[in-house]
Amino acid sequence: MLTQIADGVLVHESEFVQSNAIVVQGRAGVLLIDPGVQDHELTCLANDLRELGQPVVAGFSTHPHWDHMLWHAEFGDAPRYGTARCEAAVRDELSDPDAKANIIEHLAETGIADKVPLDLYGLITALPTGTALIPWDGPQVRILEHQAHAPGHAALFIEERRVLVAGDMLSDVLIPMLDLHGTADPVEGYLAALRLLEGVAGGADAVVPGHGSVGGAGQAQARIDLDRAYVLALRDGRAPEDPRIGPSAKPDWTWVGDVHDGQAHRLAERINRGGKGTVTR
Repeated sequence: MLTQIADGVLVHESEFVQSNAIVVQGRAGVLLIDPGVQDHELTCLANDLRELGQPVVAGFSTHPHWDHMLWHAEFGDAPRYGTARCEAAVRDELSDPDAKANIIEHLAETGIADKVPLDLYGLITALPTGTALIPWDGPQVRILEHQAHAPGHAALFIEERRVLVAGDMLSDVLIPMLDLHGTADPVEGYLAALRLLEGVAGGADAVVPGHGSVGGAGQAQARIDLDRAYVLALRDGRAPEDPRIGPSAKPDWTWVGDVHDGQAHRLAERINRGGKGTVTR
Protein backbone atom coordinates (compact mmCIF):
# COMPACT_ATOMS: atom_id res chain seq x y z
CA MET A 1 0.00 0.00 0.00
CA LEU A 2 1.26 3.45 -0.91
CA THR A 3 1.23 6.17 1.74
CA GLN A 4 1.53 9.81 0.74
CA ILE A 5 4.11 11.71 2.80
CA ALA A 6 4.26 14.93 0.76
CA ASP A 7 2.71 16.38 -2.37
CA GLY A 8 3.57 13.88 -5.12
CA VAL A 9 5.76 11.69 -2.89
CA LEU A 10 4.57 8.30 -1.66
CA VAL A 11 6.17 5.44 0.28
CA HIS A 12 5.61 1.68 0.18
CA GLU A 13 6.89 -0.12 3.30
CA SER A 14 8.03 -3.73 3.01
CA GLU A 15 7.60 -6.37 5.68
CA PHE A 16 11.35 -7.04 5.55
CA VAL A 17 13.07 -4.77 8.12
CA GLN A 18 10.69 -1.92 7.28
CA SER A 19 12.31 -1.36 3.88
CA ASN A 20 10.99 1.75 2.15
CA ALA A 21 10.36 2.13 -1.59
CA ILE A 22 9.82 5.76 -2.61
CA VAL A 23 7.63 6.99 -5.46
CA VAL A 24 8.01 10.53 -6.81
CA GLN A 25 5.33 11.67 -9.25
CA GLY A 26 6.39 13.56 -12.36
CA ARG A 27 4.72 14.83 -15.52
CA ALA A 28 4.64 11.57 -17.49
CA GLY A 29 5.11 9.00 -14.74
CA VAL A 30 7.04 8.25 -11.57
CA LEU A 31 10.59 7.96 -10.33
CA LEU A 32 10.90 4.74 -8.31
CA ILE A 33 13.65 4.71 -5.67
CA ASP A 34 14.90 1.49 -4.00
CA PRO A 35 11.94 -0.79 -4.80
CA GLY A 36 11.76 -3.90 -2.65
CA VAL A 37 11.72 -6.41 -1.28
CA GLN A 38 9.59 -9.53 -1.79
CA ASP A 39 7.96 -10.51 -5.07
CA HIS A 40 4.40 -10.05 -3.81
CA GLU A 41 5.28 -6.59 -2.47
CA LEU A 42 6.78 -5.51 -5.77
CA THR A 43 3.70 -6.81 -7.57
CA CYS A 44 1.50 -4.87 -5.14
CA LEU A 45 3.53 -1.72 -5.80
CA ALA A 46 3.21 -2.20 -9.56
CA ASN A 47 -0.55 -2.64 -9.19
CA ASP A 48 -0.84 0.50 -7.07
CA LEU A 49 1.01 2.51 -9.72
CA ARG A 50 -1.18 1.08 -12.43
CA GLU A 51 -4.28 2.15 -10.51
CA LEU A 52 -2.82 5.64 -10.25
CA GLY A 53 -2.26 5.65 -13.99
CA GLN A 54 1.42 6.34 -13.34
CA PRO A 55 3.99 4.26 -15.24
CA VAL A 56 7.56 4.05 -14.01
CA VAL A 57 9.70 6.37 -16.15
CA ALA A 58 12.93 6.17 -14.13
CA GLY A 59 14.45 4.23 -11.25
CA PHE A 60 17.27 4.91 -8.82
CA SER A 61 19.23 2.74 -6.40
CA THR A 62 20.75 4.61 -3.48
CA HIS A 63 23.57 2.11 -2.95
CA PRO A 64 24.86 -1.31 -4.02
CA HIS A 65 23.40 -3.56 -1.33
CA TRP A 66 21.10 -6.37 -2.46
CA ASP A 67 17.88 -4.99 -0.95
CA HIS A 68 18.31 -1.70 -2.84
CA MET A 69 19.13 -3.28 -6.20
CA LEU A 70 15.87 -5.08 -6.93
CA TRP A 71 13.40 -4.62 -9.77
CA HIS A 72 10.29 -6.28 -11.18
CA ALA A 73 9.27 -6.91 -14.79
CA GLU A 74 5.96 -5.14 -14.17
CA PHE A 75 7.82 -1.88 -13.61
CA GLY A 76 8.82 -1.97 -17.29
CA ASP A 77 12.14 -1.15 -18.89
CA ALA A 78 12.60 2.42 -17.69
CA PRO A 79 16.23 3.47 -17.13
CA ARG A 80 17.51 2.59 -13.67
CA TYR A 81 20.25 4.84 -12.33
CA GLY A 82 22.88 4.86 -9.63
CA THR A 83 26.08 6.76 -9.00
CA ALA A 84 29.16 5.70 -10.94
CA ARG A 85 30.73 4.12 -7.85
CA CYS A 86 27.50 2.34 -7.01
CA GLU A 87 27.24 0.87 -10.52
CA ALA A 88 30.90 -0.17 -10.47
CA ALA A 89 30.40 -1.98 -7.16
CA VAL A 90 27.38 -3.98 -8.32
CA ARG A 91 29.02 -4.70 -11.70
CA ASP A 92 32.03 -6.10 -9.83
CA GLU A 93 29.69 -8.19 -7.67
CA LEU A 94 27.87 -9.59 -10.69
CA SER A 95 31.16 -10.54 -12.35
CA ASP A 96 31.08 -13.49 -9.93
CA PRO A 97 28.82 -16.16 -11.47
CA ASP A 98 27.80 -17.18 -7.95
CA ALA A 99 26.68 -13.67 -6.95
CA LYS A 100 22.95 -14.38 -6.90
CA ALA A 101 23.47 -17.75 -5.23
CA ASN A 102 25.44 -15.95 -2.52
CA ILE A 103 22.53 -13.57 -1.91
CA ILE A 104 20.12 -16.49 -1.62
CA GLU A 105 22.49 -18.19 0.84
CA HIS A 106 22.69 -14.96 2.84
CA LEU A 107 18.89 -14.89 3.00
CA ALA A 108 18.52 -18.54 3.98
CA GLU A 109 17.75 -17.78 7.63
CA THR A 110 15.28 -14.98 6.91
CA GLY A 111 12.53 -17.12 5.42
CA ILE A 112 12.35 -15.00 2.25
CA ALA A 113 15.17 -16.50 0.19
CA ASP A 114 12.70 -17.90 -2.35
CA LYS A 115 10.58 -14.73 -2.37
CA VAL A 116 13.14 -12.18 -3.57
CA PRO A 117 13.21 -11.74 -7.38
CA LEU A 118 16.77 -11.57 -8.65
CA ASP A 119 16.27 -11.85 -12.42
CA LEU A 120 16.68 -8.08 -12.89
CA TYR A 121 19.03 -7.58 -9.95
CA GLY A 122 21.60 -4.80 -10.21
CA LEU A 123 20.93 -3.77 -13.82
CA ILE A 124 21.54 -0.08 -13.29
CA THR A 125 23.10 2.63 -15.44
CA ALA A 126 25.94 4.68 -14.02
CA LEU A 127 25.41 8.42 -13.93
CA PRO A 128 28.56 10.40 -14.79
CA THR A 129 30.67 11.23 -11.76
CA GLY A 130 29.54 14.51 -10.26
CA THR A 131 26.00 14.38 -11.67
CA ALA A 132 23.97 16.74 -9.49
CA LEU A 133 20.39 15.81 -10.48
CA ILE A 134 18.59 12.64 -11.52
CA PRO A 135 17.80 12.96 -15.25
CA TRP A 136 14.03 12.72 -15.53
CA ASP A 137 10.96 14.79 -16.36
CA GLY A 138 9.77 15.59 -12.85
CA PRO A 139 10.67 17.69 -9.82
CA GLN A 140 14.39 18.17 -9.36
CA VAL A 141 15.94 15.41 -7.28
CA ARG A 142 19.38 16.40 -6.01
CA ILE A 143 22.01 13.69 -5.59
CA LEU A 144 24.06 13.88 -2.38
CA GLU A 145 26.79 11.30 -2.89
CA HIS A 146 29.02 10.16 -0.04
CA GLN A 147 30.89 7.06 1.12
CA ALA A 148 29.45 6.56 4.61
CA HIS A 149 27.61 3.26 4.35
CA ALA A 150 28.60 1.80 0.98
CA PRO A 151 30.53 2.78 -2.16
CA GLY A 152 28.72 5.47 -4.09
CA HIS A 153 25.93 5.80 -1.53
CA ALA A 154 23.57 8.64 -2.43
CA ALA A 155 20.95 10.42 -0.42
CA LEU A 156 18.39 12.35 -2.47
CA PHE A 157 16.80 15.71 -1.73
CA ILE A 158 13.53 16.60 -3.43
CA GLU A 159 13.70 20.29 -2.60
CA GLU A 160 10.40 21.28 -4.20
CA ARG A 161 8.60 18.66 -2.09
CA ARG A 162 10.83 19.17 0.99
CA VAL A 163 11.65 15.46 1.25
CA LEU A 164 15.04 13.95 2.13
CA VAL A 165 15.50 10.34 1.00
CA ALA A 166 18.36 9.17 3.21
CA GLY A 167 19.18 5.70 1.88
CA ASP A 168 20.54 3.54 4.68
CA MET A 169 21.02 6.43 7.11
CA LEU A 170 18.89 8.44 9.55
CA SER A 171 16.82 5.44 10.68
CA ASP A 172 14.81 5.30 13.89
CA VAL A 173 15.45 1.55 14.21
CA LEU A 174 18.88 0.88 12.67
CA ILE A 175 22.14 2.26 13.99
CA PRO A 176 24.69 3.75 11.56
CA MET A 177 26.51 0.91 9.81
CA LEU A 178 29.91 2.04 8.65
CA ASP A 179 31.67 0.80 5.52
CA LEU A 180 34.61 -0.78 7.31
CA HIS A 181 36.12 -2.28 4.17
CA GLY A 182 35.66 0.19 1.32
CA THR A 183 36.94 3.47 2.81
CA ALA A 184 40.27 4.57 4.25
CA ASP A 185 38.65 6.30 7.23
CA PRO A 186 35.12 4.98 7.83
CA VAL A 187 34.48 7.15 10.89
CA GLU A 188 35.38 10.43 9.21
CA GLY A 189 33.56 9.27 6.07
CA TYR A 190 30.38 8.80 8.07
CA LEU A 191 30.70 12.10 9.90
CA ALA A 192 31.35 13.88 6.61
CA ALA A 193 28.16 12.35 5.18
CA LEU A 194 26.17 13.57 8.17
CA ARG A 195 27.53 17.08 7.61
CA LEU A 196 26.46 16.82 3.97
CA LEU A 197 22.92 15.82 4.96
CA GLU A 198 22.88 18.55 7.59
CA GLY A 199 23.21 21.05 4.77
CA VAL A 200 19.70 20.22 3.55
CA ALA A 201 18.05 19.02 6.76
CA GLY A 202 16.57 22.42 7.53
CA GLY A 203 14.63 22.33 4.27
CA ALA A 204 13.14 18.86 4.85
CA ASP A 205 9.65 18.39 6.22
CA ALA A 206 9.97 14.62 5.78
CA VAL A 207 12.91 12.22 5.97
CA VAL A 208 12.68 8.70 4.56
CA PRO A 209 15.27 6.16 5.74
CA GLY A 210 15.98 2.99 3.83
CA HIS A 211 14.60 1.08 6.81
CA GLY A 212 12.33 2.39 9.52
CA SER A 213 9.68 5.02 10.01
CA VAL A 214 9.28 8.19 7.98
CA GLY A 215 10.16 11.24 10.08
CA GLY A 216 8.35 14.55 9.97
CA ALA A 217 9.44 18.17 10.29
CA GLY A 218 12.55 18.54 12.43
CA GLN A 219 13.27 14.82 12.41
CA ALA A 220 16.05 14.98 9.81
CA GLN A 221 18.23 17.08 12.12
CA ALA A 222 17.23 15.05 15.19
CA ARG A 223 18.26 11.83 13.47
CA ILE A 224 21.52 13.37 12.24
CA ASP A 225 22.30 14.31 15.85
CA LEU A 226 21.48 10.78 17.05
CA ASP A 227 23.60 9.16 14.34
CA ARG A 228 26.52 11.50 15.04
CA ALA A 229 26.41 10.73 18.77
CA TYR A 230 26.47 7.00 17.99
CA VAL A 231 29.43 7.27 15.59
CA LEU A 232 31.45 9.40 18.04
CA ALA A 233 30.79 6.89 20.83
CA LEU A 234 31.83 4.06 18.51
CA ARG A 235 35.03 5.89 17.62
CA ASP A 236 35.87 6.55 21.26
CA GLY A 237 35.11 3.02 22.43
CA ARG A 238 32.23 4.17 24.62
CA ALA A 239 28.91 2.42 25.11
CA PRO A 240 26.42 4.53 23.12
CA GLU A 241 23.34 5.86 24.88
CA ASP A 242 21.18 5.01 21.89
CA PRO A 243 17.49 4.03 21.97
CA ARG A 244 18.02 1.73 18.98
CA ILE A 245 20.11 -0.71 21.00
CA GLY A 246 19.86 -2.15 24.48
CA PRO A 247 16.73 -2.53 26.58
CA SER A 248 15.00 0.46 24.98
CA ALA A 249 15.15 -1.04 21.46
CA LYS A 250 11.87 -1.75 19.73
CA PRO A 251 10.48 -5.28 20.01
CA ASP A 252 11.81 -7.57 17.25
CA TRP A 253 14.74 -5.19 16.73
CA THR A 254 16.92 -6.33 19.63
CA TRP A 255 19.28 -7.96 17.09
CA VAL A 256 20.53 -4.46 16.27
CA GLY A 257 22.50 -4.70 19.52
CA ASP A 258 24.41 -7.65 18.04
CA VAL A 259 25.12 -5.56 14.94
CA HIS A 260 26.57 -2.86 17.19
CA ASP A 261 28.74 -5.32 19.12
CA GLY A 262 30.20 -6.76 15.93
CA GLN A 263 30.81 -3.35 14.41
CA ALA A 264 32.45 -2.00 17.55
CA HIS A 265 34.74 -5.03 17.68
CA ARG A 266 35.78 -4.71 14.03
CA LEU A 267 36.43 -0.98 14.32
CA ALA A 268 38.54 -1.48 17.46
CA GLU A 269 40.58 -4.12 15.64
CA ARG A 270 41.07 -1.76 12.72
CA ILE A 271 42.29 1.05 14.98
CA ASN A 272 44.60 -1.32 16.87
CA ARG A 273 46.16 -2.34 13.54
CA GLY A 274 46.92 1.30 12.84
CA GLY A 275 43.89 2.11 10.75
CA LYS A 276 42.30 5.53 10.90
CA GLY A 277 39.86 6.13 13.68
CA THR A 278 40.69 9.50 15.23
CA VAL A 279 38.71 12.33 13.71
CA THR A 280 37.44 15.77 14.56
CA ARG A 281 33.81 16.68 14.79
